[in-house]
Amino acid sequence: MSILTDEFDRSLGLRVRAEREGRGWSLTELSERAGVSRAMIHKVERGESSPTAALLGRLCGAFGFSISTLIARAEAGSERLSRRADQPVWVDPETGYRRRHISPATAPAELIEVELPPGARVAYPAAAYAFQRQMLHVTEGALTFVEGETTHRLEAGDSLTLGPPADCVFLNGGPEPCRYLVVLLKADRAG
Repeated sequence: MSILTDEFDRSLGLRVRAEREGRGWSLTELSERAGVSRAMIHKVERGESSPTAALLGRLCGAFGFSISTLIARAEAGSERLSRRADQPVWVDPETGYRRRHISPATAPAELIEVELPPGARVAYPAAAYAFQRQMLHVTEGALTFVEGETTHRLEAGDSLTLGPPADCVFLNGGPEPCRYLVVLLKADRAG
């Protein structure tokens, strides 16, 4: 693990703890709300474990906001300009899924760039989508997106607005990485 990854894991862990304590929740209460073990949450909060995308999705679902919001809060910025070199990048240690938070913290919407490696599968529970509206736009490769009972096959240039909250799965069945953008309307704008 690199020094930058270690620092970000610590920052992310501190943010998770701040969100939990700010709500007056115990580890047990967050564990029950998120469906994640107390031991795992404790490891994340101490920066001893690099959480997977699925685990972050569960925690953020319990908190009522997006993974991007959590990452942005962990990075804590108030700039209107977001230079690529300064944009936080998080990599799922389980799948290699790479997520770059592109938009500045002050933007009215969040823009995330994702690279999904060949053969990767990332699942999120419906709770991860409960407090936001979002759209996907594939820029390279092909993405199979399972939204509840519906499967969408998206090619480069295709866009999809997500429906009501449902369990979702992002799949890259192709031989090349799939790159896509996620646009998230912030809670106060999702209307």
